[in-house]
Amino acid sequence: MLSQQEILEQLRLWMEELFEIEPNQVQLESNLYSDLDVDSIDAIDLVVKIKELTGKQVQPEDFKNVRTVQDVVTVIQNMSAA
Repeated sequence: MLSQQEILEQLRLWMEELFEIEPNQVQLESNLYSDLDVDSIDAIDLVVKIKELTGKQVQPEDFKNVRTVQDVVTVIQNMSAA
């Protein structure tokens, strides 16, 4: 299973690559929508990256309550543990 730190580092890379967000802005407590300006289309791109990482399809119910970077980390940890 991936550690929280490994997942955070991966998210920072994705956020820079996909959305041109500086890695130092991506903190566990960062809100995806208000702090990082991620929109619903961006979230789909993120879901695709999570699928590539875990090899599993992200279920909509797993992602509908995601608001912070920590929430994304938790979803990825749960998926990689299952």
